[in-house]
Amino acid sequence: MRTVRGWFRDTTGGLPRPFWYLWTGTLINRLGSFVLVFLAIYLTQERGFSASQAGLVLGLWGVGGAVGTTVGGTLADRWGRRPTLLTAHLGAATMMLALGLARPLWAVGLGALLLGTFAEAARPAFGAMMIDVVPEKERLRAFSLNYWAINLGFACAAVLAGLAAQAGYLLLFVVDAATTVITALIIFTRVKETRGAPAAPVAKGDTAPPGALRTILTDRVYLGFVALNLFAALVFLQHISMLPIAMGDAGLTPATYGSVIALNGVLIVAGQLFVPRLIKGRSRSHVLALASLVMGVGFGLTAFADAAWFYGITVLIWTLGEMLNSPSNATLIAELSPAALRGRYQGVFSLSWQIAGAAAPILGGLVREHVGNSALWLGCAAIGAVMAVGHLVSGPARERRAAQFRTPATPVRPVTAIQPPAPEAAEAAATAPAAPVAARS
Repeated sequence: MRTVRGWFRDTTGGLPRPFWYLWTGTLINRLGSFVLVFLAIYLTQERGFSASQAGLVLGLWGVGGAVGTTVGGTLADRWGRRPTLLTAHLGAATMMLALGLARPLWAVGLGALLLGTFAEAARPAFGAMMIDVVPEKERLRAFSLNYWAINLGFACAAVLAGLAAQAGYLLLFVVDAATTVITALIIFTRVKETRGAPAAPVAKGDTAPPGALRTILTDRVYLGFVALNLFAALVFLQHISMLPIAMGDAGLTPATYGSVIALNGVLIVAGQLFVPRLIKGRSRSHVLALASLVMGVGFGLTAFADAAWFYGITVLIWTLGEMLNSPSNATLIAELSPAALRGRYQGVFSLSWQIAGAAAPILGGLVREHVGNSALWLGCAAIGAVMAVGHLVSGPARERRAAQFRTPATPVRPVTAIQPPAPEAAEAAATAPAAPVAARS
């Protein structure tokens, strides 16, 4: 009993109160995250759209998300984390209801575009706020706990959404909008503005320099990191675009898909809190390379799946890769982001998820239609192997850059004063998100 209490104290103790309000908001929001999980099924089975039309709608969600993360990152730094989050959540709740009521394809596409814009505008502000309030030495633990909450909510939502869909798909949109509003209220009533919070002090005079966007766009180490995450997201997001369609073609029901995909959240909930201890002290590049390989194998085996239990095994395998990836990925984003540009850096990273959100369903649909279902999933396995090599090659430059930003006195310089990073850097990571990508956010 003492061992269990000690583990619980080591896992959850000592984190600031604002973190727990953010954590609670994440959990509530994810418990109602019904729509994106079942959108492909809703569009094809309930609304009668073709697979290519469904892919187009999901792609428009991603396009909107790309705009949202870019604008949201800038607003988080200039306007503040809190007002950006509130505006994004309330806008997302409104557009969630509008999408559920939309009927013509053009209206559904517009609704998805605007919903993606608002929903993903919250991602960089939330990430920056989390970094603001949690001290650097506690971030791996904090991000793991938040990721655990995301997946606890996701696991429950996947099962509940399958049941709720039987009562009517509109209920999915209503519940999703309601939980988003509740999250906004928690932030409004309990969390103060965190920009420049003591947990992440900003050096005197350290404000966003002129040419901030150019500074990011010339940061080859960080952009390499983002590029690798883009490829990871292209693979990962197949689980909400092509996987439900593939399972439907195999004669499996939406409720079965919900149960199978819920295994992802169940495994993460059961094991994610132990992952930080497992990977502590190990090379992050090696961990990310292994995560890429495991995730690629899991999606690759989908090519041979023909029954619910087989699909379940593939989900469990790629979930293991996701679990290894997420904590190292999240801490690297924090360590590679200058304090004064934290929101923008979060926005650029989130942009990789939104580009993948737009491209993954379209590319997946095209590959599946013209080359075949097996080629799609085996291609995912090949991408996983390429990502693993990319992490191993780019890891040293990434760690050198992180070490530079761990120095308290390191100022953020305008682009004209920045020395070009080592040319061997090219990297990234494979999360959530999503969040969900959110992606899962």
